[in-house]
Amino acid sequence: MKIFKRFVFILSLCLIIGACKTTTKARVQEQEFKVNIKSSNTAVGSIELQFGTLLGIGKINKRNIDVLYYPKEDAVCLKYNYEFYNYYQFWDKKGRLAFLEALQKYNEDYEARKLDRKEKAQKKYGTVRGYLVWQQLAITIQAHNNNYIDLGYSFKNNSPYFTIFQRETEYNNPNDRDNSRVSPNISMYFTRAQAANLAEIFEQYKDTPEANYSDDDGYDQDYYIESDKPPAKDNIPKDAY
Repeated sequence: MKIFKRFVFILSLCLIIGACKTTTKARVQEQEFKVNIKSSNTAVGSIELQFGTLLGIGKINKRNIDVLYYPKEDAVCLKYNYEFYNYYQFWDKKGRLAFLEALQKYNEDYEARKLDRKEKAQKKYGTVRGYLVWQQLAITIQAHNNNYIDLGYSFKNNSPYFTIFQRETEYNNPNDRDNSRVSPNISMYFTRAQAANLAEIFEQYKDTPEANYSDDDGYDQDYYIESDKPPAKDNIPKDAY
């Protein structure tokens, strides 16, 4: 009986240790997506969308932003300027596929008249992990970290928009805690045609090679993110609903 109890104890201990290792491995994989800002990249086009205000009050503003592709990390980047900061919002393959699936569900709900004006639906179609770089001036800290992006929809001025909600994330400066940074929550609004333009770019990179992440993150104070294109005229497009 004592031998049996010892066997059960040892077996249970092994299972606990194995579970801990699995959890640790999963966490490491979750943090793997990153982009070297100095990696070679290609401009693949520009898209039109609307940004919400910082406090979510007031009209949305139409903008044109550039889209880049980083082949080494297999990342598509939305490059934009918001409230005097420059941003690189990176999407890995998993995130891009989730965007395509979310947009399909949104279009189905739109056609079936299932969109609810009163529903808080900014993450109705799921949440994906992204990678964000943000910086104000060339002489300021270049912040970067993984972040999360919600996919859903929202009504503005009685019209529905497919939405990307970029959640805040924190950059902890390893050399100076007082120079840490927190990015703001940012909402992006798309008409169906605008979202289809971004989906077309994501479709081009569905069958791409596996990403190659480097230990060198490429961040230093000599590299600066240039601002994106000037704002488009504020004639806000909308979908009839």
